[in-house]
Amino acid sequence: MDPLDIARWQFGITTVYHFLMVPLTIGLGLSVAVMQTLWHRTGAEHYLRMTKFWGKIFLINFIMGVATGLVQEFQFGLAWSEYSRFVGDVFGAPLAMEALLAFFVESTFLGLWIFGWKRLPPRIHLATIWLASLATIGSAYFIIVANSWMQHPVGVQMIDGRPHMTDVVAVLTNNTAIVAFTHAVTGAFAVGGAMLFGVGWYHLWRRRKDGVDTVDAKGYVIPGAGKGIGRDVVEHKVWFRSLVIGGWIAVVAFAGTAITGDAQGKLMFQQQPMKMAAAEAACHSGTQFSVLSIGQLGSRDCSKMVAVFEVPGVLSFLANGDFTTPVKGVNELVPEYQQKYGTNLPDDPKYGERAGQAIQYVPVMEVTYWGFRLMITFGGLSALACFIGLIITRKGTVPLSKPLMISAVLGILAPFGANSAGWIFTEMGRQPFVVAPNPDPSGIDQVFMYTAAAVSPGVSFGEVLFSLIVLTSVYAVLAVVEVGLLVRFIRGGVASAMPELAHAGSPASDDDEGPSPDRGPDDGKDSDVLAFAY
Repeated sequence: MDPLDIARWQFGITTVYHFLMVPLTIGLGLSVAVMQTLWHRTGAEHYLRMTKFWGKIFLINFIMGVATGLVQEFQFGLAWSEYSRFVGDVFGAPLAMEALLAFFVESTFLGLWIFGWKRLPPRIHLATIWLASLATIGSAYFIIVANSWMQHPVGVQMIDGRPHMTDVVAVLTNNTAIVAFTHAVTGAFAVGGAMLFGVGWYHLWRRRKDGVDTVDAKGYVIPGAGKGIGRDVVEHKVWFRSLVIGGWIAVVAFAGTAITGDAQGKLMFQQQPMKMAAAEAACHSGTQFSVLSIGQLGSRDCSKMVAVFEVPGVLSFLANGDFTTPVKGVNELVPEYQQKYGTNLPDDPKYGERAGQAIQYVPVMEVTYWGFRLMITFGGLSALACFIGLIITRKGTVPLSKPLMISAVLGILAPFGANSAGWIFTEMGRQPFVVAPNPDPSGIDQVFMYTAAAVSPGVSFGEVLFSLIVLTSVYAVLAVVEVGLLVRFIRGGVASAMPELAHAGSPASDDDEGPSPDRGPDDGKDSDVLAFAY
């Protein structure tokens, strides 16, 4: 097997796994900052408990995200050295900004937030979580700037066969980066919202099941108190507020992904028409949108794709904003690509045995077609479920139904699936380019690179396969660790994040505002800050 294929599998597996942590970190960060702000302003105990519990989930995910993200940089030098050599002058700048600016601020202020409880003035401590969460979003922006340059190279000039940055502002304000960033961030909030909603539902169901909460004749909740640390009327408000906040975040975030996704789709039709044609299985030019097409698995041949159900005009609207302008199909685009970029890979030593092979400009249509639809379907189902859940829980609690509870918990996975499917579609659809050409007629289209030329020439099949097996095994272990930690602390509830409740007692009344932000999260005793952090 070609080392290129193994290298692509390796980068795909590690990147998709790492990306599972990214949207949850972004989606929970601002939520925790808002929760602490509400506690700071009101002194209400339930906001403190929400801050501590969701802060711990945020930290677990953040730490695992950092650990898995470190591998990405190593792969650029080990498996993709030719790519690094080609794009280093441009790609390195946003990555350096991400590390030196965003990640430095993020990690510094997150450390101050973890260890600053009762050690920093309340307002300063509150500022640290805001700065950390905003830096998390800034970190995502610089990464997306780097990725978007691969999708749409701008601000460079070709010198000695390599792109050299001539306009850093153009790179940082790339229109592809702006729409991709807004789409990714709204998708991240959908993930965070679904997590708040699903976990809140689970704990409210447990309270119903254990008889802690009951309902009156009209179905309205009567919060109670039960055995166990923190199982009081305040805990009910913790989970109900989490559910409501998460549900609305998920609904609004999906609306945001629809708006930003439409803008991103229109840009893709302009910048990477083959990607969008393959995503729609649009073999022939026209206006119709494929609701369902079937074909041979792994096919790149339009003759093997059959449209089962199409809607006229919709594809034109997605591409151009009208219902009549025809959109170029795969069969029309292939000759254009061949005329512009050639029919075969160059006879160059860096291509090795791949030199002279025919170039396949059509990505695997099953991946692009279903990736695009799974992204929309998972996102839409999650938002719809959260909206229905908000209606069902309007009387203050959840139904005593285990299947509904299981559905709510499993629903946490839907926006994760939507985000992953979207990234797989974006990256797989760019093939055969690792840096896609800019179709601007100004001449910038000379900046492109085939994926076949990007892999390290000195790395053998066995070496890449060994690293793939090792990294996949390590990531599998990390997955077990993260899921185990998340399940443990989620099941443990507020008590798992606030060990001080065991000796400080907990309020017995839902109206008790709890400890003041000015004197700390307990009754004045030194709480174990390390227990909260880890």
